[in-house]
Amino acid sequence: MMFFLETERLKLIPLTHDLLQLCNQNRPEMEARLGLTTNVMKISQEYVTEIQYAMAHFWLPQTAAHPDNYFWYTNWEIVLTSCNMAIGGIGFAGAPDDKGFAEIGFMLDEHFHGQGYAAEALRAMINWAFGHEAVRHVVARTYEDNAPCRRLLLGAGFMPVAADGRLLTYRKCRPVM
Repeated sequence: MMFFLETERLKLIPLTHDLLQLCNQNRPEMEARLGLTTNVMKISQEYVTEIQYAMAHFWLPQTAAHPDNYFWYTNWEIVLTSCNMAIGGIGFAGAPDDKGFAEIGFMLDEHFHGQGYAAEALRAMINWAFGHEAVRHVVARTYEDNAPCRRLLLGAGFMPVAADGRLLTYRKCRPVM
């Protein structure tokens, strides 16, 4: 049985090492293995380059190194359940560090922007992360010229905490109970 998260409109599926390998070789075949409708996503070249780099230098080596905790080191497919199609990806840049920080990143097919899917996926992943005692803060980074992402992060309760050139860092702290 495959582990996944479900929201009102989405299913978030963390890719195992084997599924990542298949995705890297033949994405439509990986989608078929998951029983998904094939989607040729419209994403910017900047994200294509970032995804290729993450696949080769992070996702594949880290999921191989951490098979029991792969969900912290992989891409989670964002699947729109109404059409059973992957419309983006979301995931963490590793397990939380010793201070309880976990960094998250996400990307959405441009055909599905502005419909609240990224916000819904982000909320689900944050809730999942805060369900782990080791996570105290979730961090996200975006470029200053990415106004939609900045609005999304603010709307999800993130606060700006740092700037390094064009790159802005946002943080959301675990709610105090």
